[in-house]
Amino acid sequence: MIYVCIPSHNEAATIGLLLWKIRQVFAGFSREYQLLVLDDGSTDATAEVLEPYTRVLPLTVIRREQRQGYAASVEELLRQAVELTDRPKRDAAILLHADFTHNPQVIPDLVRRVESGADIVVAEGKLVAEPSHSYRLLRRFAPLLLRGVVRVPGVSDLVSGYSILRLVALRNALRSHPGPLLVTDGWAANAELYWRAGRYARRVEAVPSVERHDLRQRPSRIRPWSAARDLWRARRTLRSAPIPPHPVEASRREPEPQAEAVS
Repeated sequence: MIYVCIPSHNEAATIGLLLWKIRQVFAGFSREYQLLVLDDGSTDATAEVLEPYTRVLPLTVIRREQRQGYAASVEELLRQAVELTDRPKRDAAILLHADFTHNPQVIPDLVRRVESGADIVVAEGKLVAEPSHSYRLLRRFAPLLLRGVVRVPGVSDLVSGYSILRLVALRNALRSHPGPLLVTDGWAANAELYWRAGRYARRVEAVPSVERHDLRQRPSRIRPWSAARDLWRARRTLRSAPIPPHPVEASRREPEPQAEAVS
C-alpha cells in the first residue's frame, strides 16, 4: 500500500485537481494506494472541495478546526499511515504539497526506488517560474544553514517537501521519540524528518524533480528572510533534541559484564 500524505491549508483552488492527477497516475501504475489529506484549519472552501472526492477516491480527510502548522500536519499524516499499515516493511508513505508545485508524475519513480531497496527517497526540486530571486537563493542555500546539525548522506535538497518513506523506518523513528518526532516547523521540519527517519533507513536516495511555481494558485507563504532566520534558529532546537542512539549502536556501547572472581 502506498499512502499519499498531503498537508493542506487553504488550497481549495488546487487540491481537487491534484487528487485527480494522482488518481490518473495510479490508473496507469498498478499499485494499491490510499490518499490521506489533512485540512489544517482552512478558512476557504477546501473542506467543500474535498467532500465529493471522498465518495469516488480512496480518500481519508482529517479535519482540524484550528491551524496547528506544517510540521504537526506532516507528523499526524505519517502517524496515521503507520497506524493503518499491516505491512510496514513493504508499505510506504509519500509526502507532497497540495499547492500543485510537486509533479505527481514523479510518484512511480519514487515507488520503484523503494521497491528496489531504498527506504527513503527525496525528490530534489529544480524550481521553475519562481519570480522571487530571494526565494531561489534561499532554496539553494537552505541546507547550508543546517550544516553541522543535520546531515543526510545522499540528499542535498534537505528542505524538499516531496519524498517517500518506507513505513518500517518511519515507525522505528516514531517509536524512538516519546513525544513529537518533529520539533521544528516549515522547511526545517522536512530536513528533520529525513534526518530522524534516516537513522533507521538502510538506504537513502534522491531523484530529480521539477517544482512548478507557476501552477500555484495563491501567493507563496514563504518570506525568504524570515525563513532563513527560522532555519538558523532551528539549529539550536535540533541540537537540544538529538536523535536517540540506534538500538544496535547503543548495545555496542554498553560495557561488557565483568566476570566474577573465582575464589
